[in-house]
Amino acid sequence: MPNNRNTIQRSLVLQAVQAMHNHPTAQQVYQHLAQSHPTLSQATVYRNLNLLAQQGRIRRVSHLNAADRFDFELRPHYHFRCTACGDVYDAPQPYMEELLAPTGVPEGFAYHNCEVTFTGLCPHCNKASGKPPQA
Repeated sequence: MPNNRNTIQRSLVLQAVQAMHNHPTAQQVYQHLAQSHPTLSQATVYRNLNLLAQQGRIRRVSHLNAADRFDFELRPHYHFRCTACGDVYDAPQPYMEELLAPTGVPEGFAYHNCEVTFTGLCPHCNKASGKPPQA
């Protein structure tokens, strides 16, 4: 069972994710906090990110072969991941609840959630590629 005590370190980690607005990795959160709190350990940041995600106070955004990202936005929404730099953005696509509701779940399975992530190039990487933007 996750520790529900709200420690100073946990508050700092939550505030960092909320302030960064860029779906940071655990390492990026640690680097952000280390500037002003040099005694805060990397293990403490990682542990508190995991606890905050378990408590539903932040959202873990997982991708195959990439570091987990953390999102302060809890409303249902989609993400866009750049395949070149790995950055993650909120996708402006309207959320369609009916699209994600399974029409049939195999026997014995329990449906919990569906995550949709669009992939492609972010504006910076697309510009660097020299290819024209695609809609």
